[in-house]
Amino acid sequence: MAGPTIVVVEDENSLRTDMVEYLSGCGFEAIGARDGAELDRMLEMHNAAIVILDVNLPDEDGFKIAARLRDGHDAGIIMVTARGSTVDRVVGLEIGADAYLVKPVELRELEAQVKSLLRRLNERAAESAAPPVNGAAPGADALADGDEARWSLDPTEWSLTNPAGVRISLTSMEMKLTSLLAALARKPATRDQISQALYNRRWNPEDRSIDTVVGRLRHKVEGAIGGPAPLKSVHGVGYVFSAPIRVVGTPQA
Repeated sequence: MAGPTIVVVEDENSLRTDMVEYLSGCGFEAIGARDGAELDRMLEMHNAAIVILDVNLPDEDGFKIAARLRDGHDAGIIMVTARGSTVDRVVGLEIGADAYLVKPVELRELEAQVKSLLRRLNERAAESAAPPVNGAAPGADALADGDEARWSLDPTEWSLTNPAGVRISLTSMEMKLTSLLAALARKPATRDQISQALYNRRWNPEDRSIDTVVGRLRHKVEGAIGGPAPLKSVHGVGYVFSAPIRVVGTPQA
């Protein structure tokens, strides 16, 4: 029985074939796609666990595709590209890629990255599905303003604190984003609302700066709490902070 489905998005036929054949030999259900449009068709037919994504693709580059995937799909993303500058790596990871490999990549290294990412994805899924211990909600010792555990946003300290008391320092942009999401009380913020809050301008679909801020905040929160962040993408809309959150303190004038 085939293992998890992996889609390899690469416009170079020989390289795509090599990666698909190698991963298939490792026990995965590996399939290839030449571009973003073909990837979309594959994702409609298959429940992909991981997308391996080139950056330099025809019609739509890999950064834009990664941003789309983070908006509407839970698949892990491994970028494999010849663009190895620090700026490209940072952009890829902040958009939401889970790993970034520079060509030429050893297929054994690719296999190791796939297996490592699958372990992390399985751990996240297990944590999300785990029942509360003794019927108690996570962070039950930090319940406030009702019967739900709440996150706290402090504008005076530029910090976000989870129900268990883990405090996360925020940058100016992260503070603006979190303040907007907190004000919407678990309703999704559109990309245009986020662009207005962060930059005082309408959203341009060609602009990846929103995804950069969201990706940076998501990774920061997940690194601090050791689990999935409640900052979720809403397909076709924008982003939402899915946990209850309250604003404490009074911002400085």
